[in-house]
Amino acid sequence: MKRTLLAALVAVAAGTTAQADVTVYSAGPGALVKNLAAGFTAATGTQVNVFQATTGKVMARLEAEAANPVADVVISASWGTATQFAEEGLLLDYTSPNAATVPDYLKMPGAVAQGVAGLVIAWNPTSGTPKPADWADLAKPEYKDLVTLPDPAASGGTFTLVEAFVANDMTDVLQGLKDNGAIVAGANKAALNPVLQGAKGAVFAGVDYITMGAAAKGESIEAIFPTSGTVVAPRPMMILSSTQNEVDAKAFYDYVLSEEGQAMVAAVHLMPSRTDIEADRPLIGDLTLMSTEGAPTRDEVLSTFAGIFN
Repeated sequence: MKRTLLAALVAVAAGTTAQADVTVYSAGPGALVKNLAAGFTAATGTQVNVFQATTGKVMARLEAEAANPVADVVISASWGTATQFAEEGLLLDYTSPNAATVPDYLKMPGAVAQGVAGLVIAWNPTSGTPKPADWADLAKPEYKDLVTLPDPAASGGTFTLVEAFVANDMTDVLQGLKDNGAIVAGANKAALNPVLQGAKGAVFAGVDYITMGAAAKGESIEAIFPTSGTVVAPRPMMILSSTQNEVDAKAFYDYVLSEEGQAMVAAVHLMPSRTDIEADRPLIGDLTLMSTEGAPTRDEVLSTFAGIFN
């Protein structure tokens, strides 16, 4: 026992004690968080425990574990998660030195964008439908029963778009989709798959990086940024104030915002949050953006959507 204790003390003195794991809950591309975890472990020796799922499932798990929090870092697909968590006092206020080139609108006390997604029309060119140019095109007779859209309760990006439609008094477009037989299909992939398979013609509120990733793999799909504008969905990365592993959580946060980490973000067709990282895709400055200013609460937005789509 004495020898074991002595060895432990020597290890501490030498700085060679095993580092604790860091636990990350992430919505969005599974390949990205796995690559970030592997890169971080290679750089630091610290293991990363990953739970990757939809925004809805991540939020449900966090709620279920509220009495005994497990996650150190949370990455959501909706900026509203960060503002809500901040209001509830759930975030550790940390500013990474690697966030210097992240625009102010992509960071706040306790959160910074890991990357940014845009919302598009995901159109299958082989569907026999005309190429759409704007959201309202999907409510035309040519798209009768051929449109899917993700559920905003399950998709952070779709929620942001619906929020903008509500804020700008454009719910008539949503009603037009409903009247034209559009189907609410669940989370993002559930909405995209029928379009990739040719059973449907287009996704309303497709996620740009998912659509571009499918196209890069040879799928018959095209990401179209509507002429009237779209929204972007910054993916907030947050350290929970309940973390018992603050040092490693901050180190992971820094790694995601490093040049290496942001290059991984760009590699999956997301917009990097840092402005000094190159990406082969349209960036925020290239897009016409719709405002969500003046939107009601999340519950009210979802209630409005549910009232239209029953």
